[in-house]
Amino acid sequence: MKKAIFLDRDGVINEVKSERVKFVNKPSQFYFLEGVTEAVKKLSQSGFLLYVVTNQGGVGLGYLTKGELDRIHDHMVAEIEKAGGRIEEVSCCIHKPKEGCSCRKPEAGMIVALAEKHGLDLNQSYMIGDRDVDIEAGRKAGCKTILLAHHSSPQYGANHIFPSLKEASEYILSSQ
Repeated sequence: MKKAIFLDRDGVINEVKSERVKFVNKPSQFYFLEGVTEAVKKLSQSGFLLYVVTNQGGVGLGYLTKGELDRIHDHMVAEIEKAGGRIEEVSCCIHKPKEGCSCRKPEAGMIVALAEKHGLDLNQSYMIGDRDVDIEAGRKAGCKTILLAHHSSPQYGANHIFPSLKEASEYILSSQ
């Protein structure tokens, strides 16, 4: 079975609630965080399959359409590929927050569905996120978890904490 890295999007791959952008509702509002494309390239070349698992309730709330969200993700994937990395698939929960679906993190639905579809070994895989819902979804799925934060928070219960995807990727690569 194959090993994977599941990445949250906002706050892990791209800026959100920054000076430049509050929410990403079109490709022109998508700004990669520093070091992300290089980290994704190195992880892609290391034998891991990379997937994005992201809650995008803005669709359910009417802030953007599914087509607009698809264009944002097409842009993200294309820019990562230009930098030499690869995202196998982007999985989104577009339901409204608190709608009770099984795909919205902290539920593990997106991760489990991708694992079943692609024959992934969740015990050898990582979930990387910047919020408690990401870590909880990864734990529920049986993944190792990495919280991207500048401080430790025991309530999140992540296996590891790093300040950025760059440092998290260096750890993962050194552990292989």
